[in-house]
Amino acid sequence: MASSVFSLASATPSASLSSHDIEKGKLNLRNTSLCFKKEKNNPFMKIKSFGRISMVVASNVSRFEGITMAPPDPILGVSEAFKADNHELKLNLGVGAYRTEELEPYVLDVVKKADKLLLEKGENREYLPIEGLAAFNKVTADLLFGADNPVIKQQRVATVQGLSGTGSLRLAAALIERYFPGGEVLISSPTWGNHKNIFNDAKVPWSEYRYYDPKTVGLDFEGMMADIKAAPEGSFILLHGCAHNPTGIDPTPEQWEIIADVIQEKNHIPFFDIAYQGFASGSLGADAASVRMFVARGMEVIAAQSYSKNLGLYAERIGAINVVCSSPDAAARVKSQLKRIARPMYSNPPVHGARIVANIVGDAALFKEWNAEMEMMAGRIKNVRDKLFDSLSSEDKSGKDWSFVLKQIGMFSFTGLNKAQCDNMTTKWHIYMTKDGRISLAGLSLAKCEYLADAIIDSYHNVS
Repeated sequence: MASSVFSLASATPSASLSSHDIEKGKLNLRNTSLCFKKEKNNPFMKIKSFGRISMVVASNVSRFEGITMAPPDPILGVSEAFKADNHELKLNLGVGAYRTEELEPYVLDVVKKADKLLLEKGENREYLPIEGLAAFNKVTADLLFGADNPVIKQQRVATVQGLSGTGSLRLAAALIERYFPGGEVLISSPTWGNHKNIFNDAKVPWSEYRYYDPKTVGLDFEGMMADIKAAPEGSFILLHGCAHNPTGIDPTPEQWEIIADVIQEKNHIPFFDIAYQGFASGSLGADAASVRMFVARGMEVIAAQSYSKNLGLYAERIGAINVVCSSPDAAARVKSQLKRIARPMYSNPPVHGARIVANIVGDAALFKEWNAEMEMMAGRIKNVRDKLFDSLSSEDKSGKDWSFVLKQIGMFSFTGLNKAQCDNMTTKWHIYMTKDGRISLAGLSLAKCEYLADAIIDSYHNVS
């Protein structure tokens, strides 16, 4: 506790007393009136007057007193609660990070090799240009659109390295706010929890389009189409390129074509979030099919990328924002403005992860090894998904159809559990998950599938 110092002035000779003196009763203030005022030139000083006696009190009142405590992050807070639990059967299915069958973090072998090569080369640590590492920007655009795509050859893609998916989305949001005043972004209901934060922070208005149908635990395609049609012309439609987060429910190829039809008819701008290319199906090409189809139609497209999942570069914060434009001149101007936005925001991006991506994609042997490891990771998640479905179907005698688990794709499964049921999963079964019913299958092992199935069945049937 901070001490206070008192200086007194009166008709009698001046005196100076500490708070300790007053506590011991050395100052008699009976029959006096008390008033407070701030000293003129010091907001942390108050003058207290007791009749003919004035007392100056130093007060440690923070200038930041009006700042309230922020709520905990709904996803990262799950991990904190998990760490505090000592139960032997506890499971963390909240954060979307890949785990081995032993539920340990996994560093890809190909990343270890690329790291070693970088160390042997003795690369410097100089600042990157604002737009990032040129070699990275080339390979990331090639991976997403295809190296032989006309938009690449015609230089119609503005690519800027961003701080993973989140930072890349934030750059695009700032671009929208600055050059499309009043422009609205439509996001799926539900969506990744940080999407709303990003657009709110950038002061970009957003609304939702229907996506998840709780009755079928599937896609509400009719609702989705109706809402996109009803949106003001020229809106930005945020789409998950593959492995929708949090539902794991993707449109079929035929449905993607219809979505593109409606977006073109309404002159909307498709805005893709690509967080799982190669990690969803195990194929880089298959997971980029939706984006490439929109581009093949001649549409201008925004696409954010991340290498957190498919290369396990979570902490390296490696991603990119790509804007496909109708002309090379437009792409050059867009890139210049993205750089202008990035400069005061973070100046320039990190180099290490960018070099890892560029070296892996640029080396035929390493690229082949990366593809094999992606297939392995995607395959393990699919095996866990199959085992969970089998366990749910065999353990639940009610006749409930659990086949929606198999129809979903990627690292997440949307269980259909409500908040009360999710709370039961945690308090009774020590299974940690987000309150919207999403579980990360990447954090589940084959050995724990039956335990998880028992918890889901109990929560679904016995908690309303």
